[in-house]
Amino acid sequence: MTTFHRHLVLRAFCPCALCQGHDGPVRWVPDTDALPDDALELRDIVPTGSYALRLGWADGHDTGIYTFEFLRQLAPLHDDPADLREHHFGR
Repeated sequence: MTTFHRHLVLRAFCPCALCQGHDGPVRWVPDTDALPDDALELRDIVPTGSYALRLGWADGHDTGIYTFEFLRQLAPLHDDPADLREHHFGR
């Protein structure tokens, strides 16, 4: 299966505890829109076990581990015209 993702969507829905806290659904990280464009440059994609990828961004943020299941959940947002900030995903 192939999916496409905007870097902004991946960064804004970063599932790490720093961005999301330790409980509740994964939501849009406030102020992601205010990041400079170069912060949205994806520098590293590191496999994590056989179930996820750890993404590393140009500004050094690299604690988000995106399961393949979560990436599939995010995929429809690539072309979604609705307000992305209203989406949330269970953990």
